[in-house]
Amino acid sequence: MRGVLVTGTDTEVGKTFVAAAICAALHRDDVTVLAHKPVVTGLDDPAPPGRRDHELLAACTGQTPEQVAPLRFGPAVSPHLAADLASRPLIPADLVRAARRAADPHETLVVEGIGGLLVPFTRDGYDVRALAVDLGLPLVVAARPGLGTINHTRLTVEAARTAGLDVRAVVLTPWTDDPLARDNRHTLTRLLDGVPVHALPPTVPRPSALADAATGLPVASWIGTADA
Repeated sequence: MRGVLVTGTDTEVGKTFVAAAICAALHRDDVTVLAHKPVVTGLDDPAPPGRRDHELLAACTGQTPEQVAPLRFGPAVSPHLAADLASRPLIPADLVRAARRAADPHETLVVEGIGGLLVPFTRDGYDVRALAVDLGLPLVVAARPGLGTINHTRLTVEAARTAGLDVRAVVLTPWTDDPLARDNRHTLTRLLDGVPVHALPPTVPRPSALADAATGLPVASWIGTADA
């Protein structure tokens, strides 16, 4: 199982754009890549066509949105609550099996988490971090470039490393080349003990634009190999 799991320091920090940019860049390089988002919530909220997480990922890989996200819920709440409200509790073993079925060993899988690294799928605390551990995938962490990102990013990387996860990179997005963002990037590079800190510029939700935005990101080096 080759691939990467994209997580974030919080919700709405650009995980989907980072994951979609990785998919689009690999697809442009003729790599067979598939996307997987274990759970999508918030479908009750209005969104422009093609802008939901699983829709954008599907556009970058050639899948259908339903193939990308097998579990979809209406309320914009944490997955454990959305599942409870729908009387469809999430089972960790099923989440792992669904992710493993999403791509065979000859394909590259990009998994996008939901919320931050410690967001639970179940009431007993099975979370995004636990799923990453079970899948054996390295992490790419999406983070904001602005105020607050140093604390949130360091906490996320520390939580990942505590579980033995391999953090391949932090991606600040949408990148704003101002003094605060530049200092945040330099500070994180200094404090994250070997984790590269990259920047993804603002872009539009189209595969070609996302692939262009990913130019310069070492996407191929982020793709690791997980044990079967």
